Amino acid sequence: MEGLLARGRHTFTRREAEAALDSSPVATYHSLRRLQKSGWVAMPRRGFYLIIDPEHRQLGALPPTAWIDDLMRFHDVPYYVGLLSAAAIHGAAHQQPQEFQVVAGAVLRPLTVGRVRLRFFFRRRMDVAVSEQVKTSSGYVPVSTPEMTAYDLVRYRKGAGSVDHIATVLAELAERLDARKLLAIAKKGEELPVVQRLGYLLERTGHAELGGELAKLVRASKPKMVPLEPSSAEEVSTRDAKWHLLVNTTVEVEA
Repeated sequence: MEGLLARGRHTFTRREAEAALDSSPVATYHSLRRLQKSGWVAMPRRGFYLIIDPEHRQLGALPPTAWIDDLMRFHDVPYYVGLLSAAAIHGAAHQQPQEFQVVAGAVLRPLTVGRVRLRFFFRRRMDVAVSEQVKTSSGYVPVSTPEMTAYDLVRYRKGAGSVDHIATVLAELAERLDARKLLAIAKKGEELPVVQRLGYLLERTGHAELGGELAKLVRASKPKMVPLEPSSAEEVSTRDAKWHLLVNTTVEVEA
């Protein structure tokens, strides 16, 4: 274990362990079980192991940015850090995210390692997504750009929280947003209802200038009316002709 950590490695696979120990699968399994019980390693996924150094022993895991890239390579799935986790990296952390949020090109179950929880959100069109390499204490990880983060907060609203919370994070993220890049993502194939809702929320948070070109796109597309909050039980709503929205909930930026 110390040798791997000395080389900057925080993870390994069971196959690598078998080769390093030159032992049978059964003997390797029992060796790894002993290391798990002693708190030296954790197994986020079957066959994939995380080395827990003494500094993070109480947490039961290293920070996800230290091993998410290895995990996704193990799954052979494209990904990027997104939603509230990306917003926090970009400096829009209204509240510290309770889970590490990842957008992936396959459906993956959430996982918990010690006190660290990872949640995955499936995106079918990963080619539409825009991410950038961000340096962390352990290397580089792909993180959604501020503009992609804004869209994902609206797209995956159940992961981002209430409409009020989404609006609050968008208000904090606004200074990092570029109107031209928002439009480019919309034209690249972002779902129109997401564009409509995002434009409305940017306007409600006092950043109408960021959604000006989006409003033109919506007007030219002539979409049908969609509810601002699809899961709302509120029957009374007002029509917003600019964004073609049925505004069925109030939006308040949290203090």
